Amino acid sequence: MATPVIKGASFVITHTPSLVRYGSKPDREIEKNQYILEDILANLRSFEEAVAYPPNQVFIGNMRPELLKDYERPWTNAKLENANRFSPWGEILPEEEFYGWLKIADKYNLVFLEENFVNDQVKARLEKHPLITADDLNALGKGVPIDDIQEKLTAGDALPLYVNKNQLIGVFLAGHDEDKFLSAHILLENLCNKASGVIAMRQALHSFDVTPEQIDYVIGCDEEAVGDRYQRGGGNMAKSIAEHAGCIHASGSDVKAFCCAPAHAVSVAAAFVQADIYNEVLVIGGGCLAKLGMKFAGNLSKGMPITEDQMGAIAILIGKDDGKSPKIRTDSFGKHEISAGSSAQAIYQSLVVKPLERIGKKITDIGKFAVELHNPDVTEPNGNGNVPRGNYRTIGAMAVMRKEIERSELDSFEDKYGMLGFSPTQGHIASAIPFIGHARDMIMSGEIENAMFVGKGSLFLGKMTALSDGMSFVIEKNDGGK
Repeated sequence: MATPVIKGASFVITHTPSLVRYGSKPDREIEKNQYILEDILANLRSFEEAVAYPPNQVFIGNMRPELLKDYERPWTNAKLENANRFSPWGEILPEEEFYGWLKIADKYNLVFLEENFVNDQVKARLEKHPLITADDLNALGKGVPIDDIQEKLTAGDALPLYVNKNQLIGVFLAGHDEDKFLSAHILLENLCNKASGVIAMRQALHSFDVTPEQIDYVIGCDEEAVGDRYQRGGGNMAKSIAEHAGCIHASGSDVKAFCCAPAHAVSVAAAFVQADIYNEVLVIGGGCLAKLGMKFAGNLSKGMPITEDQMGAIAILIGKDDGKSPKIRTDSFGKHEISAGSSAQAIYQSLVVKPLERIGKKITDIGKFAVELHNPDVTEPNGNGNVPRGNYRTIGAMAVMRKEIERSELDSFEDKYGMLGFSPTQGHIASAIPFIGHARDMIMSGEIENAMFVGKGSLFLGKMTALSDGMSFVIEKNDGGK
């Protein structure tokens, strides 16, 4: 059997403040009170502020998570000097460029951008982007007159597209005049997911020693339900993204499990490689427009800018052992069994204790635990607490109960075995996976020997079951075949 390894991971942020109004929560609140839009527009960040925001630099890989301790909260008050939008395996993208990617990813002529905006801002920027090809620029086109955009907006179901908060630069059309599941709003969510996923996939294939032609299979782990009225969640976002990344020999499918989907996808990818079914598998997760501005009211109540003005996207390369990349321990996957119960202790017994016992390890044998890494700048102002800290307290308490640490060490458990939250709060993006790039680097440089990723999901949100979900896995240092 082959040994699966993490060959690379890329993390992308698309900063899209002008799309916040179309997030599910802002959209509903604006419909009830049109003046809410004014408050939202008045409290959006500039691209420069998003790049200089410390958690964003951690997410794309330019800073280690522990360096966040050097800055007082809220981190929105901290502005990193000389912050770079690019990292060795990711980037932060401005909304002008993202609209270009949106048009490039559009196969059905749903996106129309104003001609001056395309030629003066989008094309001029994308021509310099290392991931853009000549075919992409052809797909971008030359844009249309502003009168055409106005005409399409008045003709029927369509959404206006803006930059600089309220400058009209485009329109997004519906895919069908009778199918509400192909409405402009739903298709905008889907295409934003696809476009951000394309960027993350290309980043991964550009940054690591795997070419697009080598990819055999792609697994989508996003939160979008792609389909029409008859197949509302038909799916395969994975294959549609792979098409734009040049993965000509790949097939693919989607894994849906709410926030826990990336952990499930990693387990499937690792199994494919270990079973010699595929040599190179790519796990991809695009961003979630519906969650833009989800907790904006909390930020506004604390006099903070809206921090959910961006979408995250991830790409993870999993392949056969190359003698250097961290190995995935396929004998230590943890799962939240149906009979496990829903208490925090029961969940972590299933996801942490049981799989570690299976391979003869204690909680304290793990270098770092990655849990739900939601940024507390988003969750605390809204009354949802510090999510990572709560999870680390639970794991630390279990270590105390098992007499692996003293009770006096509980307060330092997060600092030693965990990290501060830094991820955009889109469930499948934040759930453990954002640390995988850092963990890979830290293992390969000898800073830690291993890391455990503990993903959780909320299946009850679909109103089909009262169950929650969870999946965990361990990666460890590659011994080079010794």
